[in-house]
Amino acid sequence: MTAAPIARVEAEALSPRHLLASLGGLALLAFLLSLAVGPAGPLIEAAPGARWLIFTEIRLPRALLAALVGAGLGVSGAALQGYLRNPLAEPGLVGISGGAALGAVLVIHTGLSLSFALALPIGGLLGALVAMLAVVALAGTRGGGVTLILAGLAVSAFATALVSLALNLSANPFASVEMVFWMMGSLADRSLVHVWVAAPLILAGIALLLRAGRALDALSLGEDTAASLGIDLARTRLAIVAGTALAVGAGTAVTGIIGFIGLIVPHALRPFCAHRPGLLLIASAPGGAAMLLVADVALRLAQPFVDVRIGVLTALLGAPFFVWLVLRTRRELVP
Repeated sequence: MTAAPIARVEAEALSPRHLLASLGGLALLAFLLSLAVGPAGPLIEAAPGARWLIFTEIRLPRALLAALVGAGLGVSGAALQGYLRNPLAEPGLVGISGGAALGAVLVIHTGLSLSFALALPIGGLLGALVAMLAVVALAGTRGGGVTLILAGLAVSAFATALVSLALNLSANPFASVEMVFWMMGSLADRSLVHVWVAAPLILAGIALLLRAGRALDALSLGEDTAASLGIDLARTRLAIVAGTALAVGAGTAVTGIIGFIGLIVPHALRPFCAHRPGLLLIASAPGGAAMLLVADVALRLAQPFVDVRIGVLTALLGAPFFVWLVLRTRRELVP
């Protein structure tokens, strides 16, 4: 067989339409599986009176949040990796997750979480907003990718220090436990109200990031080439930071910190996207949703035997992947 037919077969096998259809089908299957199974057993086996209650109050909000948060984390990770041209970049790098965590922890520390039900997600959203403004102010209007990374690391380190201070100064042991558990990340005990709070912001963030696809494709050729093609680099950076703040900040505000989804999903899908940042942005939405849904289903099936938070599970899965990625990158750099 000649080289041309081989190239044609590979292009057909990895066509964007087939890739997105496969990922969309996988995400839909994972969503239906999330609705069907749980610690109480298959939904169809539940008592008729309890079936609707389990579906609307427990499984539907949890599945919707897993899909939304996973999609937001996946797209944010793909956008940051494309903009920074660094496969090790992930949403926590720009300090948004840390800011949202700080906002929620302060709400718990001050007792405001006991005043009304939505105090915790609102605190997380305000923390993410402050973190985004701080990153933009530190990075400046003319700073590049390195400046953005340094600004994000500075904001993240400051937020982590303040979270540790709040835990240290907390006189209420129950509040301390609640802070720690919240920071581990969880999809349990969330209602449709949390979905309505987070969904518009996450979807707005995803939409904003997807619009940067053309700019990221141009940036893959270099900043000078992108600028010559009419790409506004400052506007692109602001759009990516704002989109990440909306998608990741809103998700973190209602579920706590769920890490490594934004790192693993874009990196795993990149070879199937022919290393095209714009296509990777779109593919990472169903890819991230599917990964978090599958992880949550596995977690619920394991709950009768062990109680593990979803953020802990994704960290346990992501840390070895991160180590493998670093080792592989080192092997590629060393002759």
